[in-house]
Amino acid sequence: MRSPSPAPLPRKTPTTPEKPRRFVFLLLDRFTLMAFASAIEPLRLANQVSGRPLYAWVLAGESGHEARCSNGTVLRLDIGLTEISRDDSVVVCGGLDVAEATTRPILNWLRREARRGAAIGGLCTGAWAVAKAGLLEGRRATIHWENQDSFSEDFENVQLMKSVFVMDGNRMTSAGGTASIDLMLKVIAQDHGEELANTVADQLIYNSIRTDQDSQRMSIPTRIGVRHPKLAQVIARMEANLEDPISPARLAEEVGMSTRQLERLFRRYLNRSPKRYNMEIRLQKARNLLMQTEMSVINVALACGFASPSHFSKCYRAQYATTPYRERGTSGAPSETETG
Repeated sequence: MRSPSPAPLPRKTPTTPEKPRRFVFLLLDRFTLMAFASAIEPLRLANQVSGRPLYAWVLAGESGHEARCSNGTVLRLDIGLTEISRDDSVVVCGGLDVAEATTRPILNWLRREARRGAAIGGLCTGAWAVAKAGLLEGRRATIHWENQDSFSEDFENVQLMKSVFVMDGNRMTSAGGTASIDLMLKVIAQDHGEELANTVADQLIYNSIRTDQDSQRMSIPTRIGVRHPKLAQVIARMEANLEDPISPARLAEEVGMSTRQLERLFRRYLNRSPKRYNMEIRLQKARNLLMQTEMSVINVALACGFASPSHFSKCYRAQYATTPYRERGTSGAPSETETG
């Protein structure tokens, strides 16, 4: 049995018809469907529960015909890289291999529409494309936590935040996934009030709306499954100093315990030593940089606290059963760094 449609919210009768705010969703190759759907559905529901066409949208892409998302689903596009209204809001939907998907025609189109006055946003890795177009210079922005290390290396003049979404003037970015819901609920609240945004959230069964102050990732105790304040404090210090690792002795001193006590704490809760845990998170950052940036292997090593490229290669091979060069996909014979 179908549930009844929600009753429209009471509204004032406008003296003149209200023009819908139009969003142009630019779908990059292998975009993330979850982030896109989480953005477009709140707009649809805002129209439904208000009883008015508050929002309109079109799907755009380089081909002008169809776009394939990361799970293989294909969506039909409405337009190609054609000129749009300066009142439109462009939202770049990114996903896998965003650097490859961000082609020169796409960059030129984004720059042109930004010059003409369009608001520009990015969902998930779409923020990388917006930054590559030079449209986030001196701005605050966010991107999926897995891409933050590479984003920071690529765009030093963008103030990267760890929040679920960021709105800075006529630029908006979200971390992807369900963070798109939070971003669009904020847009709806700014455009038409908190009551409408809350009603849309209810329709989505979304009972915990996040703000731009909320962090993307779960707290350290939740992530590691252990609620021990000193352990969480030590791990936070490790994560904040991957480029210049802090010794276990100094970490222990900072939280008021001996090095032996810190060793026992890590063994008990994480089944590894502090040194091993620190090595693993540094290597994870290195892997992200190798896969997502064009940084040289030597620079990746330095960015992750390895003074010796040969030591980095040895540690990487022990962790991932491959070398940094093979991970990157470099062809040709191994270098001294790889064989060290």
